[in-house]
Amino acid sequence: MNIQRKPEWLRKKVNPGDQNKMRSLLGELRLNTVCQQALCPNISECFACGQATFLILGRNCTRMCSFCNVDKSVPLPVDSDEPARVAEAVRRLKLSHVVVTSPTRDDLPDGGASLYAATVVAIRTSSPSTRIELLVPDFQGDVPSLETVVTSCPNILAHNVETVPRLYHIRNGSDYRRSLEVLRNCAGIAPAIRTKSGIMLGMGEAEDEVLQVLRDLRGVGCAYLSIGQYLAPSRRHYPVQEYVTPAVFESLQKQALDLGFSHVESGPYVRSSYHAGQYA
Repeated sequence: MNIQRKPEWLRKKVNPGDQNKMRSLLGELRLNTVCQQALCPNISECFACGQATFLILGRNCTRMCSFCNVDKSVPLPVDSDEPARVAEAVRRLKLSHVVVTSPTRDDLPDGGASLYAATVVAIRTSSPSTRIELLVPDFQGDVPSLETVVTSCPNILAHNVETVPRLYHIRNGSDYRRSLEVLRNCAGIAPAIRTKSGIMLGMGEAEDEVLQVLRDLRGVGCAYLSIGQYLAPSRRHYPVQEYVTPAVFESLQKQALDLGFSHVESGPYVRSSYHAGQYA
């Protein structure tokens, strides 16, 4: 059942006026953010604080996930100058922590891994003290592509499982076990790099399924976790099945920490990159 009315705890206001300065910078440098493309409800808060999650490799995704608002049009060619522009934005914003992500680019031989690596190098060159977090796709399970990204030495490598295995039909083109292997392989390639994942609630999952996902993530060495409420971007997207109460998020945070996660953000408005700099 598609629940239309949001509960009181999910009525966050979006103020376009708080976004003007960031939007101006992004326009000048011709950069995209997942904040804008995914219609993130935290956009006013983050943009007002000078925080943004940069979206490299264009705005168009090659997969057809029914929960995501990122455009599904034919992707444009890779922009080789994009890493330098991201690095310039990081420098101007004086970011101590930056998150870089991308749409899935199954049309590219390496899935865009080389541009991820080039972006890390560019940021390290102009802002050497900035912590870099990469939120990557699964690269279709290609280990050499993952190695290209990991050996560029980001501080955190994130890959979201998004939901429980039973609901993976909404992640068209993705595979739950393959996503776990991305995190496992990262730990094998570079044990010093912390791995991170995220899951959304309210899609029809059961609590025991969520807890099994948490155990699976710990089993592949995942250190950091985000748990948030799924909000359908439009009526055309997969419908929300449940608005999960803050008490459930608090309970899951405690259970995740008991399983051994180093840091867990869990709440209705939590997203993978929300308060990313606070992860220990």
